[in-house]
Amino acid sequence: MLKFFEPSRIFLVTSKAPKYVMALFITVLSIGLIEALILSPEDYKQSHSVRIMYVHVPAAWISLGTFSSITILSLSGYIFKNKNFFLIAKSFAPSGLVFNIVALVTGSIWGKPTWGTWWAWDARVTSMLILAIFYLMFLLAWRIYEDKEKVFKITTIITIFGLVNVPIIKYSVDWWNTLHQPASINLLSKSSIHSSMLFPLMIMTAAFALFSLLIFLMKYNTELIKIKNKGLDRL
Repeated sequence: MLKFFEPSRIFLVTSKAPKYVMALFITVLSIGLIEALILSPEDYKQSHSVRIMYVHVPAAWISLGTFSSITILSLSGYIFKNKNFFLIAKSFAPSGLVFNIVALVTGSIWGKPTWGTWWAWDARVTSMLILAIFYLMFLLAWRIYEDKEKVFKITTIITIFGLVNVPIIKYSVDWWNTLHQPASINLLSKSSIHSSMLFPLMIMTAAFALFSLLIFLMKYNTELIKIKNKGLDRL
């Protein structure tokens, strides 16, 4: 089954996919922005400042999901000795870092009118900052180390330690008394957010996921072209 993850096979699909993903992203984003900025109601407490939620929350979700995926890919590559898993993980990392930074910046913008300050060493905010550091460590490891086996091992270790931080981010508002509001969306119980806000939030999340996929495809295709230019059929 792992032979289907060979770069030459995957490139046949990924080289053609970006233009379709781009078209779908623009369509979904347009719908999401109309829903988020025009059709969704203002919050009874936060007024129109709540609309930054439609950027902040999806960005945080995508960042967490991407890092979790990177960890799974790195572990799979290490266990199954498939180097292409590492290449896929490497290609996902830039979009994850971008959305992590977006979540931190929009969180600060949201925090100013809500908390009265641009930055607070709140448990969730701090743990998101730590996640950004793990992203940077992961990407820097690829730049610093030339020996592939060494970089595979180091990046896998980084992702394992970084993954420990993911549930801390998720449950920090439950474990500690923080400034950050509790989770409004729960998979196993009734969500406290109204459907008029939940619907645009889901659309914006889908748009961000498509954008993350688009960044991944461009990065991954670039890596595959580098391999091809070196005259290699496989990693």
